[in-house]
Amino acid sequence: MAKKKKVVRKKVVKKKVKKKKTPSSNGDGAASLSTRDKKTIKSLKELADGVVSITQRSRAPHVDIPSRSLSNVKFNRSRKIIEMGSNKNRRELFNLSQAKSYMQTMLVGSGCKKLVNGGKSTSIRGLYYMLKHKIEGTNENTFDEQSDCDPIIEDIEVTLNALREELHLYASNKGNLFGDLTLIDDGTELNCRRVGRNGYSIPSIVESDLVQFKACKAKFILHVEKDTVFSRFVEDEFWKKYNCLLTHGGGQPPRGVRRLLNRLHNELKLPIYCLLDNDPWGYYIYSVIKQGSINLAFESQRMAVPAAKFMGLRSLDFERCDLNESVIIKLNETDKKRAKQIAQYPWFEKKKAWQKEIKRMLDNDFKLEVESLISKDISYVTEEYVPQRLKDKDYLD
Repeated sequence: MAKKKKVVRKKVVKKKVKKKKTPSSNGDGAASLSTRDKKTIKSLKELADGVVSITQRSRAPHVDIPSRSLSNVKFNRSRKIIEMGSNKNRRELFNLSQAKSYMQTMLVGSGCKKLVNGGKSTSIRGLYYMLKHKIEGTNENTFDEQSDCDPIIEDIEVTLNALREELHLYASNKGNLFGDLTLIDDGTELNCRRVGRNGYSIPSIVESDLVQFKACKAKFILHVEKDTVFSRFVEDEFWKKYNCLLTHGGGQPPRGVRRLLNRLHNELKLPIYCLLDNDPWGYYIYSVIKQGSINLAFESQRMAVPAAKFMGLRSLDFERCDLNESVIIKLNETDKKRAKQIAQYPWFEKKKAWQKEIKRMLDNDFKLEVESLISKDISYVTEEYVPQRLKDKDYLD
């Protein structure tokens, strides 16, 4: 009789593997927060707790948002910047005309809290897609367009007195800097005249914890409106001949560009001259650089440069530079209306030179772009126009 084989069963011991915590989409398992992040989270929680407290008292849930309208903006004549007043607008959940904006405000606050808790950052476009979805039981979206989301982000900023970067949000880069400035960008040292012919791409966030200035030989900054004009100054090596930094903001300069100009002026004591178009929009760009933005008046202290000078183009340049009629652009009704509005700004209304400048443009009934100087010579702006203005100290303040 065959012997039965003894089967020995090995006991399998399952080894428990401790799962590594990683930041999730809802902010759980986030890495330790910085002091700044803790402050931001505290502010966001206080916003939400305030709504809960109101509801517990059997009152309609609401939030009070500081008004960002012109009527709630004042010009501080001693500091020469725009400042925000104390007026607020209330958004209530049970008010049909305010319910959606109330919901959007709370939604953006919640989205920012998730980003900060999770140690993540995203663009304002990214936040828009992160929060956009159908509202259950309706055919409504939380946001239809990014233009619906962007003002709410600004509302959260001003309500919390927090900067966009503190909410872990950034905008797309739109602006460049060229010249002999050595800086450290997030740990990488670079010189802004050795990073390609487009120069240093100015990031959305340029705070001192990310961007530090190491060495600068420039004597001033020339800020131009568009990249096309910027390229002419770079190619003609204006920055080398006149020992300056060149910047542009692609039209209306974004916050990163304005903040960098503010830091360069205040920390390196560099004067700023603005070469902008001779039209209401060029005047407005100068106003924003110099006094701050009406919509973002709460940030003027860290963005405005009250000492910035307007170098041109000027309304008298058509005759002074002997330009031909082919370069003039007729003012339309929107241009005229905008020019009259700008003339009434408190920071322009008592300046005789600016009143004369705007009146002359309206009397001319046309506007001029900086590029119109090319009709004289392709390098006229770099070799004659700006050098002469610098020599004569011919600019508006």
